[in-house]
Amino acid sequence: MHKNRRSFIKTSALGAVGIPGIVSCFANQTETAEGIKPVVISTWNHGIAANEAAWKILSTNGKAIDAVEAGVRITESDPTGQSVGIGGLPDMTGEVTLDACIMNEAGDCGSVAYLKGIEHPISVARAVMEKTKHVMLVGDGAKDFALAQGFPEVNLLTEKSKKDWEAWKASEQKVLPKINVENHDTIGLLALDKHGDLSGACTTSGAAWKMKGRVGDSPIIGAGLYVDNEVGASTATGWGEAVIRAVGCFLVVEFMRQGHSPQKACELAVQRVIDKNPDWRDIQVGFIALNKAGEYGGYCIHAGFDYAVQHPKLDNQMIKSGSRMSL
Repeated sequence: MHKNRRSFIKTSALGAVGIPGIVSCFANQTETAEGIKPVVISTWNHGIAANEAAWKILSTNGKAIDAVEAGVRITESDPTGQSVGIGGLPDMTGEVTLDACIMNEAGDCGSVAYLKGIEHPISVARAVMEKTKHVMLVGDGAKDFALAQGFPEVNLLTEKSKKDWEAWKASEQKVLPKINVENHDTIGLLALDKHGDLSGACTTSGAAWKMKGRVGDSPIIGAGLYVDNEVGASTATGWGEAVIRAVGCFLVVEFMRQGHSPQKACELAVQRVIDKNPDWRDIQVGFIALNKAGEYGGYCIHAGFDYAVQHPKLDNQMIKSGSRMSL
């Protein structure tokens, strides 16, 4: 089911049962499903479809790790989204390269970076986690592993993304696209299942027109994603270099460990990103977080970032709009 953002928010505000909600990252208090399980939260509007897939598993007593993988696979296969999986905008040489990581309730994790020609990097990352002694595989090694595991090779570059790259290449300015509601650079998804276990997944095609070989935060455990089943989980979106410098998602979880709500933890982590990145006015970074109690929150540097949420009492959830343009 696909809906545009306006009609979706309208439906959610009317209290439709079983449909995920869109929440602004500038919500001024911790959103909560405390004591309610399961919960799923994901970045950007394309998290709506991802949450639906995850919810099919969570609502039937399934495990969080299965839900997060299934959810982001939906976005990886959507050719209309130009920042994840098939149809992702390429690097400066015209190649689409993918990054992803996944982490379960036991702290096991897997990651792939600079992966070419494979539709579902998140599933390859899970295979790294479950079938090897390693955490991360990159480049040709990651692709060789994926092919050996039976993942089919596909052409990731769509005609639209190719034309956009050609137009950029022919332009004089050669600037990076702004990361906002129109250009979703990542999908990160967190889940708390009925068993009380947390897992997370993060997948992206990275920054458009990036240098050949560039890898952002999304496949880096602790930067783009972190899960601690005793405390909570976090995932990030935005300019990866800035998130890496702050070890952002590990930081969010540690703030929650200190007793901060998910919302406050995200706010504090954004402030740390600003402190570590003098160019913060020109970039976007956002975090979402989910704790063991089912509380969730999100925050970002600039307006334009939404996240999607679903839990059993969503029909009682208020939909909030952000009004601040920047910190």
